Amino acid sequence: MAWLKAGNAQCSHPPTGVARPARLVLLGAPGVGKGTQAELLSERLGACHLSTGDVFRAAKSNCNGNQSAALKQALDYMRQGQLVPDTTVLAMVKERTACLHCRGGFLLDGFPRTVAQAEALSELLRSEGLALDGVVSYELPLEEVVARLSGRRTCSACKAVFHVSARPPVKEGICDHCGGPLYQREDDRPESIRVRMEAYENSTAPLAHYYRREGILFAIPAQGSPEEIFARTVVALQACLR
Repeated sequence: MAWLKAGNAQCSHPPTGVARPARLVLLGAPGVGKGTQAELLSERLGACHLSTGDVFRAAKSNCNGNQSAALKQALDYMRQGQLVPDTTVLAMVKERTACLHCRGGFLLDGFPRTVAQAEALSELLRSEGLALDGVVSYELPLEEVVARLSGRRTCSACKAVFHVSARPPVKEGICDHCGGPLYQREDDRPESIRVRMEAYENSTAPLAHYYRREGILFAIPAQGSPEEIFARTVVALQACLR
């Protein structure tokens, strides 16, 4: 709750007392399964999953609640279909600096998205006496990303998500949970996915090059089951978390 609400909200993550808190950034294009890996890593390491997307979603669903100036500004940009400026995102993260000191560590997801944000994050962490242990970049070829996302089907009633091959409904086109009709979201169509991926490559992928130069990038192939991908991640991180 401290991450979602900031201000005087108290951390709802139980103290883990781990001897070596893990402080990581997670990178990955839409469709690589980064959210699932974040859940598995959080459980394994005892680290808080700090997703800026979760903050925005919580703020939009509670539009009448108390919102900081930075968060209000960010939501205004999003409503207009514009990218949130680096300075605004950084201000929002600074309001949640206490979460970066979580006793179990953190998994920062959704920030940084640009090299400028990465440089600002490094400066913020230095000012707090902290440093990143590593940056995990989940990588998947474009055609596999298209296949994963274009196969998704969403229930028009309860919003449950299925996949035509990986997780099909019992009855084609019908939601298992409520019986509502399934449809393909506009941004899950192959042509839309390619546009999103191009935007990702242009804005976010350069982060991998930045962190590779810093010597803390761990590139993880995102093919296979979530368990297989997680096993690769754990092996890759062993050296930096000793």
